[in-house]
Amino acid sequence: MIHTQALSEFLASLQYSQIPVDVLNRTEDLFLDWLGSALASKGAHPIPLFENYAKNMGPADGPAKIIVSGHGTSAYFAAFVNGASSHLVEQDDLHNSSVLHPATVVFPAVLAAAQDLNKSGRELLLASVAGYEAGIRIGEFLGRSHYRIFHTTATVGTLAAAVAVGKLLDFNQEQFINLLGNAGTQASGLWEFLRDAADSKQLHTAKAAADGLLAAYMTRDGLTGARNILEGEQGMAAGMSSDANPAKLSDRLGSRWALAETSFKFHASCRHTHPAADALLALMQREGLEHQQIASVVTRVHQGAIDVLGMVVVPQSIHQAKFSMGTVLGLIAVHGKAGLTEFHSLALNDPRVSQFREKVSMVLDPEVDSAYPARWLGRVVVITTDGRTLNGAIDEPKGDPGNTLTRPELEDKFRRLLGFSGAKTPEQAAVLIDRVWMLHYSDDLRDLGEQVS
Repeated sequence: MIHTQALSEFLASLQYSQIPVDVLNRTEDLFLDWLGSALASKGAHPIPLFENYAKNMGPADGPAKIIVSGHGTSAYFAAFVNGASSHLVEQDDLHNSSVLHPATVVFPAVLAAAQDLNKSGRELLLASVAGYEAGIRIGEFLGRSHYRIFHTTATVGTLAAAVAVGKLLDFNQEQFINLLGNAGTQASGLWEFLRDAADSKQLHTAKAAADGLLAAYMTRDGLTGARNILEGEQGMAAGMSSDANPAKLSDRLGSRWALAETSFKFHASCRHTHPAADALLALMQREGLEHQQIASVVTRVHQGAIDVLGMVVVPQSIHQAKFSMGTVLGLIAVHGKAGLTEFHSLALNDPRVSQFREKVSMVLDPEVDSAYPARWLGRVVVITTDGRTLNGAIDEPKGDPGNTLTRPELEDKFRRLLGFSGAKTPEQAAVLIDRVWMLHYSDDLRDLGEQVS
């Protein structure tokens, strides 16, 4: 377990002063993006079900805030509801090579614990960086085979959330080893839900955030965990992967800041659709094409896209439409964008989008597949109604580190997310934006909870 030991030693010794300023700033960017995603789900199914469960099973009040309602509860139930709400609208971040959505599991757990334990903004940022760095490396360690069956954000997310809270609790190396064991043995989450348009994706992130917090609090109190949960003979890799690479766990610790590699989501859909969506949009703009002039679109994709998106043929719900390559490209072709408004108003109701969906197919492309998951290439082949064959290609989808969202763009996205749900007024949104940009100066995160609510 040499790589697990190296990772746990790094996590225990990591100090705020060691983290580059640009990484800390990026953490604030990611936090704002996460907060917008959580607030955008206010009132939307199935989030009230999670709120109701927390109301029935949790305390009537508490130090940690449920983002969508502002209600106080225990840290566990705040992490639970906030983990669900921030993964619903498909606007939360993604790290490419681990295929992990870190924000939706790390931030719910670490904010709830920080409010419970009265920690500062600097402590929250340090803990969040630790959660990202560990989660991303564990996701890379488990490899492509893991993601084919398991929802990595659910499984690895449990460990990422646990590490973030463990860092907030100032764990030593021995505690981190036990923490990984206690979190890893709870890790679960299967892709089969997508085939039925089920609501389980939100349960995945709710449980990952809450169970990560549970693992950290119980490890603090002395609960021991399996010492070799990642690399062991009956550990996560043995049961959940056929291509695990233990060296990924300790890859350039302290010099490679994996958090900075995380991508923002521009379109409100599964990230696997974004490369093709951007490639089609660029092609249509370049050629001056209208959707009526397109006879067919072949998207040349990686196997992971086929595994996830191939389950959705005719979407039955808005959420399932976000996992339909044809529907996403239909929105792009007909309306020029695939945002929350387009999905909720047009994805299932506009016959032009449905007609375009039937023109779209996916094929495995060896070049695209070999680049994945480190790079998510977009390749489309368009046949026009007048018989032309046109090729579109992008190498970095909008939101990737090399084609990132600037702070003004993130602020605009945040306002749109809050405006979509009506969670906050424009004035309240502006206050929250300013508050997040000053997170590193905050001494009391319960004040942030008050402003959110």
